Amino acid sequence: MWKGVISAITTPFNADLTIDHGALADHCRWLADHGVVGIVPVGSLGESSTLSHAEKRQVLETCVGAVGERVPVLPRISALGTPEAIAMAKHARAVGCRGLMVTPPYDHGNDWREIRAHVSAVMGATDLPCMLYNHRPPHRVEFRPEHIAELAAEFPHLEALKEPVIDTSRIGAIRDLLGPRLEIVVCVEDTVVEAVRAGASGWIACLVNAFPAESVALYRYAQERRERETSELYRWFAPLLRMDTLPKFVQLIKLTQERVGRGASRVRPPRLPLEGDELREALAVIENALATRPKLTL
Repeated sequence: MWKGVISAITTPFNADLTIDHGALADHCRWLADHGVVGIVPVGSLGESSTLSHAEKRQVLETCVGAVGERVPVLPRISALGTPEAIAMAKHARAVGCRGLMVTPPYDHGNDWREIRAHVSAVMGATDLPCMLYNHRPPHRVEFRPEHIAELAAEFPHLEALKEPVIDTSRIGAIRDLLGPRLEIVVCVEDTVVEAVRAGASGWIACLVNAFPAESVALYRYAQERRERETSELYRWFAPLLRMDTLPKFVQLIKLTQERVGRGASRVRPPRLPLEGDELREALAVIENALATRPKLTL
């Protein structure tokens, strides 16, 4: 379940900024058609901070209804309070999600005793396979290798770790301590090839929302050590992949989807649509990518 390209998905909105559930279901099916091995809704790319608890529940139901029999739906479980996170984890299981991406409570400090209590309470409330989210920059929390080992020993259904892998040496450090106990899944777009070469087993991708075939091909080429194809596709893809590393990554990825005919660029406040130089620069990158889009080989 944690091997291959897993799509973190955007949340499509109608003109009045309500959730467009028809577009959401269609998008999930389209991604499954193009070879993703999992769907992660209500993450940061999905603008979860602007969604109510009820809306998050509805998103999970729509995603499972669209692709639940084909690929697993693996929602991000994240909340300011532990009871809300537990409630979301239980709802995810009830509606047919097949795994969870468990995160620290956002907007919280880096106190291991408190963070451990939170993620332990969430994982202890479910028997679904779990992936621990160790994305340090936004959460200001670091699960050190010894922390990860402690949780893995307590929770057999903790199966994977999501790492930002800006520094690919972390993969080696985790493998040295845990061996093959956990799958390591990476999430920083413009280091994915280096991470796969370092031993990552999966990729939670974002530009896959607009370019699923290219994302699946890049991961496959890197895994199979097809150096020429990897280098050529990575060179083409890199300017797009860097969008995921920028503060306005949600607007940038939704704009890219819009330009390839796979959604609208609408975002919920406090985010606002791109304009001025930001918009012009983003469109130049996207249009150049479309003009030079490579042919893929099997």
